[in-house]
Amino acid sequence: MVDLAGSERAAATDNKGQRMIEGANINRSLLSLGNCINILSDKSKAGSFVPFRDSKLTRLLKDSLGGNTKTIMIACISPSVFAFEETVNTLKYASRAKNIKRKTSRNVKEIDPMTMYKDMIESLQNEVKEL
Repeated sequence: MVDLAGSERAAATDNKGQRMIEGANINRSLLSLGNCINILSDKSKAGSFVPFRDSKLTRLLKDSLGGNTKTIMIACISPSVFAFEETVNTLKYASRAKNIKRKTSRNVKEIDPMTMYKDMIESLQNEVKEL
């Protein structure tokens, strides 16, 4: 689970110093994530290069966005008229993310249960001998 924190405008929140730098980094990561979402959600860009390496956030979310997974995005919005612009931007962001279509397949690994348990027992017996 990843909390994207939200893009805050430094002028509106009077952030200065370290907080302003942190907000700028968050916005940069959200922009990179938006770029990845745009490419992944656009059918005409299927197979195009997706710039997951542009930020730490997109590197972390690479498997969730482009891998063999089902991903859910929850967008928090406000009914307040003072947050209208942020709410519209959040809804646009979520709408683009909704358009990402992945074909997922079940990861199945065939294991012989007896072999697995024999290996586990042998490993534990060796550990007991060492102790």
